[in-house]
Amino acid sequence: MKHAINRKGRGFTLIELMVVVAIVAILASIAYPSYVEQARKARRTDAQVFLMEVANRQEQYLLDRKSYTNNTTQLGYSANPAVSPEGYYSVAAAIAGCGAAPCYLLTATPISGKAQASDSKCTTLTLNSQGVKEATGSGSDPDTECW
Repeated sequence: MKHAINRKGRGFTLIELMVVVAIVAILASIAYPSYVEQARKARRTDAQVFLMEVANRQEQYLLDRKSYTNNTTQLGYSANPAVSPEGYYSVAAAIAGCGAAPCYLLTATPISGKAQASDSKCTTLTLNSQGVKEATGSGSDPDTECW
């Protein structure tokens, strides 16, 4: 009788705990890289949405002044280049000629020291006045992977 009571209150053995720790470690090693990549993709939307917003302001600027600007402070932002709402990207504007029509090129670059600076798959994202979206980076096809 005494032996049965003693056995009931023993708990887990060291081997059982080590097996559980090993399983948790394996699951974490599989899940963490996936989580990091998904977080990186989510932060890219900061640049994508902000590029579209700056493009809209460029179009409004064109309607008001019959030209585009390469200074984002003239579009109502506090800095040139403008910083995205989440603070992961800076967006610079450049004026380019497209024949007789004026054109612009917006470039989103990760801000160094921020979490997105390590995104080598999509180093920069660009959007021009014709609506062409492009990207540079080490991905197999950055244009489709990043946008």
